[in-house]
Amino acid sequence: MSSTTSVHVTALDGLVNVNSLFTIAVFVGLSLATPGQHSLENRSACDAGVDVAKKLLVFEVVSFSFFLFSSLVAQGLKLAINLLNSKDVDEIFRAHINLKVLRFGMMASAIGSVMGCLFLMLSMVNVIQIRLGMLSCGSRSAVHAVAALIVLVTSALLVYISTAVYAFLH
Repeated sequence: MSSTTSVHVTALDGLVNVNSLFTIAVFVGLSLATPGQHSLENRSACDAGVDVAKKLLVFEVVSFSFFLFSSLVAQGLKLAINLLNSKDVDEIFRAHINLKVLRFGMMASAIGSVMGCLFLMLSMVNVIQIRLGMLSCGSRSAVHAVAALIVLVTSALLVYISTAVYAFLH
């Protein structure tokens, strides 16, 4: 069964662009946190240890990997659509592609983006702990920043997942 659409290419473009922005955030997060850095809490008990910096690095690498996976899958689908489209010069804005393959690829790409966001959020928690103080020492600034991060990112991911699942099922 084949489907004819140009909307998918636009959706895939959007996904790749958003993944690019998140990838930039990964590298900004890495540059902002260095081991041995003193927190802004001005209490040595609130300074993050090497273990937090190691977790930050691991979460950033995993996040980057998921965003790269998602972008490559989306780019592969776009390439397939564009190559198939180039065979049919009468239908400039439409390409015939197996709907199951397209839906599976788009879902895989969306899952990669969601996982990348989750690991980026975890890495940002570590950046916050390095810069504002450890959560375990009760740094109010760190607790408020982490709470806002978790509430907003989780809410946005729930909306994204809901829409992706709805689109996948309909």
